[in-house]
Amino acid sequence: MRTLRGTMSEHTHNVDWKKDFAVETLDKSQVKISGDLPFEELAAHRSAAIKHLGKNLKLDGFREGKVPEEMLVEKIGEMAILTEMAERALAHAYPHIVEAHQLNVLGYPQIQITKLAQDNPLGFSATVAVVPEITLPEYKSIATEQNKDKASAEVTDEDVETQIEQIMRQRMAYERLQQKAAQNAEESVDVGDTTELPTPEGEAKKAAEQADEEFDPATAPLPELTDEYVKGLGQPGQFETVADFKAKLREHLTIEKEREVAAAHRAKVTDAIIEATELDLPEVLIDGELKQMWAQMEEDIKRANMNMDEYLSHIKKTEEDLRNEWRPAAEKRAKLQLILNEIAQKEDIKPDQTQLEEQVKQLMEQYKEADEMRVKVYVASVMTNEEVMKFLEQQ
Repeated sequence: MRTLRGTMSEHTHNVDWKKDFAVETLDKSQVKISGDLPFEELAAHRSAAIKHLGKNLKLDGFREGKVPEEMLVEKIGEMAILTEMAERALAHAYPHIVEAHQLNVLGYPQIQITKLAQDNPLGFSATVAVVPEITLPEYKSIATEQNKDKASAEVTDEDVETQIEQIMRQRMAYERLQQKAAQNAEESVDVGDTTELPTPEGEAKKAAEQADEEFDPATAPLPELTDEYVKGLGQPGQFETVADFKAKLREHLTIEKEREVAAAHRAKVTDAIIEATELDLPEVLIDGELKQMWAQMEEDIKRANMNMDEYLSHIKKTEEDLRNEWRPAAEKRAKLQLILNEIAQKEDIKPDQTQLEEQVKQLMEQYKEADEMRVKVYVASVMTNEEVMKFLEQQ
């Protein structure tokens, strides 16, 4: 069946949207709506159905889309018109039923027509996922317990010295590559457009090549760390002395470690709350997370000047392989978002409206073609999540 097209404003014929339709609870946070729709509801959509079906129909002697109704019926059959009427009637009825039964649905329903005949009620069923009922644990107590054991973000002298050694060895390896490239350039004499003649190889060159093969930047002796050495690191003028270099490096490492510790702690808190939360996760939410993860990977691969087919071939995996690997992470992400939403509602946590509007404004300036309402919903969700996490960290 095509995407539902109806609106809540269309005319109805004395239908009790709550009493006339049953809602059965299924597993995986799904419900099944079933019932009969009076034929009058279908009949109200006959003109629209005929107009839609006839707009591209061509018959000799008539302009496209201008075929008379009786000839249209003769050409495509009454059942085709009846089916289109049914789809339009269901598209109109579905949101009324959802509202009457106060269903918090997710995604589109799977609709099955069980009875369709001229002048008879339309029998149908619709299966759709709903926001699951969540039994939250004592999340404040869990957060309090986890907050007692927060890792330190202190950067030690040993951390600084280890990082300095890494930087120096990376520099050694880079300089070695530069020297090798220069040496290779000197060892060739360009003659014409395509011919290169090698220079004579002497004992000195052989010795240099052997030394190069034996050189390992991971184990080679380090140069002395001097003021002159650090002046050659980073941007010109960034470091003046060894003491200056070490102080700025410590500051950089502290920022990095604080970020890492904060992320790890948040993961520990949320993992504990997820583990203690009872909810039946609908498949549509997992699928939504997987689609987001796939879209993010496509974007990353595009930035690396590759396409998805090349990447999959390189890692020797299929899209299905990756989705199966990602599924546990997708489930966790979907669960966490539901949990954060529930905590935000219970604790009345909302983003600052001034900050929200400012963020939306900045994004709309950057992405001028974006739908502003969708951007606002997205930003509000991100900001609310952040406020909930801060709330949990303060327990």
